[in-house]
Amino acid sequence: MDTTASSNRNTPWKQAVVTGGAGFVGSHLCAALLDAGTAVTCVDDFCTGRPGNVAHLTERPGFTLLRADVTEPFDVGARADPVLHFASPASPADYLRLPLHTLETGSLGTRNALALARSHGARFVLASTSEVYGDPRQHPQNERYWGNVNPVGPRSVYDEAKRFGEALTTAEAAGHGTDTGIVRLFNTYGPRMRGHDGRAVPTFVRQALAGEPLTVTGDGRQTRSLCYVDDTVRGILAIAASDLRGPVNIGNPDEITMLDLARLVIRITGSDSTVRFVERPTDDPAVRRPDITLARGKLGWEPRTGADEGLARTVAWFRDHAPD
Repeated sequence: MDTTASSNRNTPWKQAVVTGGAGFVGSHLCAALLDAGTAVTCVDDFCTGRPGNVAHLTERPGFTLLRADVTEPFDVGARADPVLHFASPASPADYLRLPLHTLETGSLGTRNALALARSHGARFVLASTSEVYGDPRQHPQNERYWGNVNPVGPRSVYDEAKRFGEALTTAEAAGHGTDTGIVRLFNTYGPRMRGHDGRAVPTFVRQALAGEPLTVTGDGRQTRSLCYVDDTVRGILAIAASDLRGPVNIGNPDEITMLDLARLVIRITGSDSTVRFVERPTDDPAVRRPDITLARGKLGWEPRTGADEGLARTVAWFRDHAPD
């Protein structure tokens, strides 16, 4: 793992490409780049991303929406730098529904996005995931940990797609000298999540606002570390603006059990909902907490948004938008 990082580049960039830019994190990333004065080409096939996520951006100067499947070669015309590869089904509901497409996006899609970056002489950043650690035996997880992943389990289509993407990105840098970085995102949440995407925060918020029982899997003692999307985007852009190859963990080291999260959502929503325990999914990780020493030391990054504030913003968004 290369942990060197030289001085930041001159930003804002002129023209960025964001694959998966109509997805949850991707749409926030597009908006942040535009706010910084960077033109953005958003590439999405809308298999999981939504046009509504970027509808507010379509009239902004410098924003281009390109409907394309990254598993096929694609080009964006004008020179682009950086290329931020965020295309992938990411929620359990999506990658279990689209297993082959998930694997193809992590393999063929990453290859095509890397080829675009190489042809433009661009910085390339791969969005990887804490799921590469699987059900970890090291806690918290640092970037030197190789993980504990079931390669044939139901989650493997996502886990292994991201692990292969990391290997391909690393080989591209070694073989072609392409300027690459890898970011491992932990449990990001915030506005524009889909209420039925299978992840804990939107599921709990949707259920609480509807007055339904919050479905906590297992005994609820499994943990996650929740990072508000604005903090995640700051971390991504910090990596893009550096020469750090990574991988680099970007996440909030504040750990919470799923039962405590459900109770916190009930409190913030003011709901009368109760908790109902349901069967825990196969290979569901028992713990998840990032060691962000590298991001703090090399990028000066750490999360700023606490759970109460971030969840309050998320709940406010869900109140104004019908869950889907």
